[in-house]
Amino acid sequence: MINICKANPIHVQGIAKVCSEGYQSTYGETHSKEYIERIISEFYNTERILDEVTKSSRYWGGYFVAVENDNVVGAGGGGMINETAGEIFVLYLDPNRRNEGIGTNLLEAITKQQKEEFNASEQWVSVHKGNEMGIPFYEARGFIFQQEQNGYGNVEGEEYVSLRYCRSI
Repeated sequence: MINICKANPIHVQGIAKVCSEGYQSTYGETHSKEYIERIISEFYNTERILDEVTKSSRYWGGYFVAVENDNVVGAGGGGMINETAGEIFVLYLDPNRRNEGIGTNLLEAITKQQKEEFNASEQWVSVHKGNEMGIPFYEARGFIFQQEQNGYGNVEGEEYVSLRYCRSI
């Protein structure tokens, strides 16, 4: 049985693993190895994750995890980007655990937090162009494409594009 809960320090290694593997699986065909390693190094290192698990605020609500038999099989988190808008900042699964409802359950937990604790009425997410896992997932849950923008973390010579999606919650 999979349990969705707020992450704590015992989940840090599992979050790092599932986010790193999920990121590599999602972008391995569309992004350079250097870009993937740079993003994983910046966001999915255990020091940063421990800090993000132990500190939460309106702008970062902390991680939620999907746990099965003491193993993290999914992780996600978000926060508020203005007074009424929440955003999903991260949502990854063990690449072998797709299509089991884990991502939907994590999204629901983050959405519930944003609505109940922070009074969000809309929710945003950025998905890299070409992400054939994330785009259909979010569109199936009512997110509507709004605009393109430069991808986060681009350095000189990189032209990755993020797609911004929004939905009412």
